[in-house]
Amino acid sequence: MTGRNGAAAGGRPAGRRRPGALALIVLALLASGMLRLMSDGSAIAREMAALAADGAGAAPAADGPPCEAAPDIAQLLAAVQARQGQLDTREKRIEARLQTLAEAERRMQENTAALIAAEQKLAATLTIADEAAEEDLNRLTAVYENMKARNAARVFAAMAPEFAAGFLARMRAEAAADILANLEPDAAYAISLIVAGRNARAPRE
Repeated sequence: MTGRNGAAAGGRPAGRRRPGALALIVLALLASGMLRLMSDGSAIAREMAALAADGAGAAPAADGPPCEAAPDIAQLLAAVQARQGQLDTREKRIEARLQTLAEAERRMQENTAALIAAEQKLAATLTIADEAAEEDLNRLTAVYENMKARNAARVFAAMAPEFAAGFLARMRAEAAADILANLEPDAAYAISLIVAGRNARAPRE
């Protein structure tokens, strides 16, 4: 026993053993994992840098030329613009027609006013003429009444029966009777018929 203890004492101290094979495998695995993690990290960093570079290069695309409209939208816009042009042209034509109608109406009103003024003037002239004619007839009737019946009868015999009947109808009954008495019976009869017929045709209530 003394020899075994002495040999133990002459060798390694008790409690200190060499690392086993399992420990060496674990250390190798840890080292391999660390190396892989480091390589993966550098790859991820490279990928992130590449994405950042791509994003920076694509950003200025917003300042480029505007996107072109789709063919359907472009055709629709062209149709709307063409329709708007047609409506504008039609509106201008309508405005021109309205102006023409307004001008024609203004001229028609002016012509109507001129016609009314001319009609009023003509009516006034006719009134004056009628009054003058009436005055002349009254004066001439008074002349025939103041003439001698025999002389007036000769004048009435030369008149047309209708014309003579008009004067006799205006005279006083006594003067008209004296003139008829001095006329030829046929002339006096014809004039009397005309005077009676004028009164017979008058409207009665």
